[in-house]
Amino acid sequence: MKLLLHICCAPCAVYPVEELVKENIDFTGMFFNPNIHPIDEFKRRNENLQILSSIKKFETIYFDDFGQEVWENYVGSTEDRCRMCYTVRFEKTAEFAAQNGYDAFSTTLLVSPYQNHDMIIEICNQMAEKYNLKFCYRNWREGYRDGQKKAKDYGLYRQKYCGCIKSCTSP
Repeated sequence: MKLLLHICCAPCAVYPVEELVKENIDFTGMFFNPNIHPIDEFKRRNENLQILSSIKKFETIYFDDFGQEVWENYVGSTEDRCRMCYTVRFEKTAEFAAQNGYDAFSTTLLVSPYQNHDMIIEICNQMAEKYNLKFCYRNWREGYRDGQKKAKDYGLYRQKYCGCIKSCTSP
């Protein structure tokens, strides 16, 4: 299986990357997170993923899309905003995977106990069907703390919010 792994940030990637390597899965990382704000935060997360990719020796594709106005001007519930955010990121991941010969895709968001797993699974399954791919679900939450500790040991920046500007200013 050739897998495209959507990566939200370096700390969340540590454990999933280790697990995929253990499973001998051929994967490529993909950084596509136009939700991360402000721009300095976006750049810092991108740079730290480059550091992790170098440490763990895996290829990562980077998209520099930055759309702060979309999140700043969003009116709606937190749940609706998260659904929109997941959809934007997983649509791009699945579309890129389908266009570039991948068999499946997944996301490091599945390591976080703070993300909505049911919503992620629902949206990823929709994208898998739309793009004729497999969604490779893994519940990596058991490795969250270990991955965070290793990220700290590697000297990686560990952020305090999911990424969108609303998440650092509202519940």
